[in-house]
Formats: sequence, structure tokens, C-alpha cells
Amino acid sequence: MVSVKALKRSMVARLIIAITFFSCGFGCNIVQCLLMLFIKPFSPSLYRSLIYYPLYAFYSQMVVLAEWYGGGRLHLYMDSEDFKHAGKEHGVVLMNHYYEIDWLVLWMLLDKLKMLGTSKAFAKKPIRYLPVLGWAWWMAEFVFLNRDFEKDKAIIAKQLKIIYSYPKPVWLLLTAEGTRFTPAKHEVALKFAKEKGLTPLKYHLIPRTRGFTTSLPTLRSICPAIYDMNVAFKADSDVPVNLNSVLTGETLNPYILVRRFPTEKIPTDEKEAAAWLHNLYVEKDRIIESFHESGSFFKTSGIKEMPCTVFEPRPISLLVFSTIGISSIGSLIYYLIVSLLSANLGGVIFVVALVVLFWVLLRKADNVTQVSKGSDYGVSDSKAKTN
Repeated sequence: MVSVKALKRSMVARLIIAITFFSCGFGCNIVQCLLMLFIKPFSPSLYRSLIYYPLYAFYSQMVVLAEWYGGGRLHLYMDSEDFKHAGKEHGVVLMNHYYEIDWLVLWMLLDKLKMLGTSKAFAKKPIRYLPVLGWAWWMAEFVFLNRDFEKDKAIIAKQLKIIYSYPKPVWLLLTAEGTRFTPAKHEVALKFAKEKGLTPLKYHLIPRTRGFTTSLPTLRSICPAIYDMNVAFKADSDVPVNLNSVLTGETLNPYILVRRFPTEKIPTDEKEAAAWLHNLYVEKDRIIESFHESGSFFKTSGIKEMPCTVFEPRPISLLVFSTIGISSIGSLIYYLIVSLLSANLGGVIFVVALVVLFWVLLRKADNVTQVSKGSDYGVSDSKAKTN
């Protein structure tokens, strides 16, 4: 008797996930392209309302794997007054960049706030050329940066005005650390902190302030709040916190602490705003340290206790995943059978090639998210020029 766990680890399960996810992704790209060609030139506002739906269908695939397939549950700690604003206003999210799937934790929260289809992020420019996800982000008007401050400051101001003109609330992700945490990058960050007289951080890299301070003048009039998001997983779990665990149906329970800061209360002076960001990351470091040492965000961090909400998965996400999975896999099987019965070798080759392509793309996605495969940004740039 084959166990459920063994089935989830099988190639068949991976193929089902790959076919469903990338069929949805390419479908999302096609719908976005049609909307961009035929709706956006006449009504940008309508275009930005309509692209919510293909993007939600696409992003929710991974949320389903984390929650319905793996059984993970999101634990949110947030002040009740702050929670009243969440999902009802534009915001910038400052999130620690420690885990391979911290982006997925944000997607899980956005799904619960009904904002998943409008989420945006600052991203490296080359990502826009990647099939499926890169194309989706490009047509969704993400902020793509060159990592060249002189070129990027004009892009930031222009793109923020576009993003925050959306009719539905938008949260824009800014990972101020610039890159994911690794021991090598942390060592460089500690050296930089010592040279600059900054407080060394244990679980974060030193934040790069230029992107944040450059964005603030534009944000003040169009974005009411900054949301500080602290992501953590229990250190005593024997399940690796990575995409492979999600794809094999392992249970991962993320814990997040979110705090809301009105944009109007952040200092207007550039140096003071940079100092505010540094101080925020000092607090974030205490919050994460408290969690790992005591199991609580609050016990030793000095942050006031907040209520915890444990979210159940939304049935709509499972419905979308199931519909897309059944229709895409059913269509491929039907076309394969018809091709075999009619001796259509071209059709058989097409189905096999498509399945192989989806498998390769899934393996590539898993590989790209691994910490060991991350960029050397923050190591090669040891002088931290963007601070």
C-alpha cells in the first residue's frame, strides 16, 4: 500500500502540479496580453481592475499547495486597530528576506486580505524577461530596477504613481536588505555596520536605504501606510523551509508579525528617514531573535503583545486550482488519446514536449528559489554603495 506521503513525493504528483501551475501561468499571460492590447489603451483603470482575476488564479496555485495540499496554516500577529486598515488601503510592505519562500508567506496573507491579485514588488529588471512569472509581472506593472541608483530613481517615482492609481488597494513589497540572507552576505553586512557605526544585526542584513528614501516623497501623497512584516518559522521543525517542501506536500506553518506605520509620521528629512529605517531593522532583529529564543515575537523584543489569528484556507483558491488542473490535464490526455488513435505523431510529440517543458520549468523554479543559487549581490558589492 503506497502512503499518501509517498504519492506526494512521486513524479506523477510533480507532473500534475507542473501542468496545472504552468497551464494557468501561460493562460494568465495570454489573458493579460489581450487585456493590454484591447482594454488598456482605452481604459487603464478598467485594465488594472480586470487583471486582478488572471493574476489571482495564477498566484493562488502556490497558496493552495501550501495550505490545502500541505496543510499549513498562517499565524498572523497584528494589532486589532491596524488590522482594520489591512486590505482596505494602499501600502508598502517591508519584509525580512531570510527564507526561500518568504514571498509565499506574503501571498498567503494577501490571499486572506483579498489583495493577492493586486500585489506588486520591486524586482530586478532581468526578471521581466522570464517566461510566465516574469511576463506576468511585466504586464502587471511591477517596479523593475537596474540596481543603478541614477537610472532607478526616475523609474521609482513614475511607477509608484501608476501603481497607487489602481482602483483596488495595492501592497508593494520592498525588501530593503536588497538580497536574501546568507552567512556570507551577513558577514559583509557585519563588517559594514562596524565601519559605519551601525548596530549589527543577527538575523537581517543592513538595510539599503536609498530605495526607501527615494520612494518616500512620492509615497507621502498617495500611500497612507508602511507595513512592517516579520516572517518566521519554528526552528525545531524537521521540515526544510523551501519550495521543494511545498511541492511535496510537507506542512509548513508560517508565523508573521505585522505592524502599521502611517507614512505621514515617517521623517521627511532624507538622513532622518534613513535612520528611521535602520532603527526599524534593529527592532525587527529583536523581534525575530525573541521568536527563535522563546517561541514568541514579544517575550524579549520589547514589542507589545498582539492577538494571533490563525487563518483557514479559502475554498475559492482550491476551486480555482481544481478547475484549472482538471481542465488542463483532461485536455492534454484527451488530445494525446485522439492523436494516438489517429496515428498523429505530431500531436503525440506536442503533448510529450509540453509536459517535459512544464517539468523543466518547475525544476528551474525550485532551483532559482534556493538560497545557495541566489545572487552574490551584497557579497561582491561589499562597499554597500546603495546605502
